[in-house]
Amino acid sequence: MMNAAANLAQSQLGAKPTEAANQDKQRTEEGKKMLACVWLGKDKVDVQEVDVPAVTDPEDAILRVTGSTVCGSDLHLYHGEIVQLKPGDILGHEMIGIVDKVGEAVTHVKPGDRVVASFNIACGKCDYCRKKLFTSCEATNNSALQEKLYGHRIAGVLGYSHFVGGFAGGQAEYGRIPFANTNLLKVPDSIPDEKALYLSDIVPTAYHAVCESGVQEGETVGVWGLGPIGLMVVQWLRKVFKAKRIIAIDNTEARLSLAKNKWGAETIDFSKDTDVVKRVHEIAPGGLDRAIDCAGFRFAKSFIHKIERAAGLETDSSEVLNECIRTVKKFGTISVIADYATYCNHFLIGGVMEKGIRVIGCGQAPIQRYWDTCLKHIESGDVDPSILLTDRYLLEQTAEVYKMFDEKEGGIIKVFLETKFSNKPTPGMPATEA
Repeated sequence: MMNAAANLAQSQLGAKPTEAANQDKQRTEEGKKMLACVWLGKDKVDVQEVDVPAVTDPEDAILRVTGSTVCGSDLHLYHGEIVQLKPGDILGHEMIGIVDKVGEAVTHVKPGDRVVASFNIACGKCDYCRKKLFTSCEATNNSALQEKLYGHRIAGVLGYSHFVGGFAGGQAEYGRIPFANTNLLKVPDSIPDEKALYLSDIVPTAYHAVCESGVQEGETVGVWGLGPIGLMVVQWLRKVFKAKRIIAIDNTEARLSLAKNKWGAETIDFSKDTDVVKRVHEIAPGGLDRAIDCAGFRFAKSFIHKIERAAGLETDSSEVLNECIRTVKKFGTISVIADYATYCNHFLIGGVMEKGIRVIGCGQAPIQRYWDTCLKHIESGDVDPSILLTDRYLLEQTAEVYKMFDEKEGGIIKVFLETKFSNKPTPGMPATEA
């Protein structure tokens, strides 16, 4: 109902002008079909035959996708928790591939280049892009609804609803990348697809979250939520930013064990230690120097928040943020990289003011700003995103992967989706599941 209302509101408000065609307006290759994962409704996705995208705008590039994945934030789409979805939207905001075709204005890459795409779509020319705030690009999102709700529009995002532009995503055999001069990174041969793919989102997004927190060497940091972003945050904190103590909070044993055994995090299972605030103060008297929220609005714990969400009285839960407020030190920092959509109730605003806490909304991470730094750390071995890779599946199995990821089956953390263009699995990486 909320999604239908959002689409109606958008039609009445009218689309804002942009400089890149979205999935609704892009050209397609006549007579050519590909497999792609499309959204069909709440809790329903499917892999179907759809038209192959064609170069539409002068700075477009078409990729033969060699790898994609399902992200924790894709589950918000799966459950219909992000508005302005339309049946047939191609999902997936992370992809790596080989450049197949380019528009006449593309100079950064050429056919045959191996590249990774940023999840966000930036023009590279507006004031925000010139400041390297690429996810605030003003030329790629036509959602009048978002502007009405937030006061401004952020950049477009691949495969993530018409609330962020309505662009086709990367869970497909081909992908169209607008403004390819800005949104593609050439990948060196020394980095396999199973590592390079995650430069499209989780590696630089986690780096951005840690940078925005202002963490200093020797500090104590709490990390809420150990999905792929949270686990990458833990890795960055330990391997590069040199936090003294990392306290990681989640309720999934496989993820807690990885954080503890691989990077020395002290862990709290909130399904057992239900009073997280009390437990944090027991093991870190005086509180945390920084807190990083990688969990987000889907984690409603208490009965009252579950009722309010079910009744439409709030879209997001403030519970994780309130735990951060109660555990971070006076004049500490809370870095919010988790996805939040609109409104929440019972937010402890008094704690923010009286304790002098800096709550920093990280925004969608400006991926391109951090690409070179993150790539160097992967090349040097300082960080390794493939540690999070637990499973590899065929693109045709994507609908099943969504269900497994949603239910956290079998210790699944991060997957690699293989297409007909993919290389064989790199030795030491997960084999393709039948």
